[in-house]
Amino acid sequence: MKEIIFNADDFGLSSGANRGIIKAWREGVLTSTSLMPGGAAFDEAVALAAANPGLQVGVHITLVQGRSVLQHPGSPSLAPGGDFGNNPVREGMRYFFLKSLRPQLEAEIEAQIRKCVDAGIRLTHVDGHLNIHMHPTVFDILTELMPKYGISTFRLSRENLAAELSVARNRVVGKYADAFIFSRLADRCRTALDRLGIRYAGEVKGLLNSGKMTEEYLLKALGTVREELTEIYFHPGCRPCGELDRWMPEYRHDDEVAALTSPAVRRRMAELGLRLRNYRGEEKTYA
Repeated sequence: MKEIIFNADDFGLSSGANRGIIKAWREGVLTSTSLMPGGAAFDEAVALAAANPGLQVGVHITLVQGRSVLQHPGSPSLAPGGDFGNNPVREGMRYFFLKSLRPQLEAEIEAQIRKCVDAGIRLTHVDGHLNIHMHPTVFDILTELMPKYGISTFRLSRENLAAELSVARNRVVGKYADAFIFSRLADRCRTALDRLGIRYAGEVKGLLNSGKMTEEYLLKALGTVREELTEIYFHPGCRPCGELDRWMPEYRHDDEVAALTSPAVRRRMAELGLRLRNYRGEEKTYA
């Protein structure tokens, strides 16, 4: 059986992100979203989640290119001045090699989860901004926190490279590198997830074409979905929006809203016999 979860990242980042996500949920095929605890429009997102109870919400752990929930004074600091670093490679190296940052990471990650829970969000899944949740140090911390907070599903980010290149042959070297790195990270995570009984999708699409999930791309990518549960993630949003321009100026947020609300995408899904669901297993009608 071919089943799809359409997830939107960055819920709460800004009002522009929130508008795009709610439009894709109400008018399109979106089934779930991931809430950014340090986002400028977090409170607005929480209110929107309450008004749209069918929209499944998880936590989008943010440790790079975003704002922290806690203050981290001193040196070295996880987030000097409340902002995480912008370079994901540099921050990843710091989190792995600077052992003095481990207590700050533990406190910050739990504070992000706690902020969502205290706001009344029933968290069901966890993922991360720029897939930071797959980082070895971050993942090890999450293996302690997911059972504690009843989080039952995890985005195991790895994507079929051959299928992706059959759809879009841009950024070939970068896609090879990303596919290799996340394949190795996924191998490391899988054993712990199985031991904990944490569920995950068979494949995650969106990793290798992040920010460019247009209707044209999606219509082709749907044809590569296999007989399993597949998560495809997006970054829908509505411009003008200063926060979207600040953090992701090259992302095609409006085009991703258009893809998620496209009648042509619905028709293609029906032709392929794809079932639309969320991580809780609730189905969404799209025909």
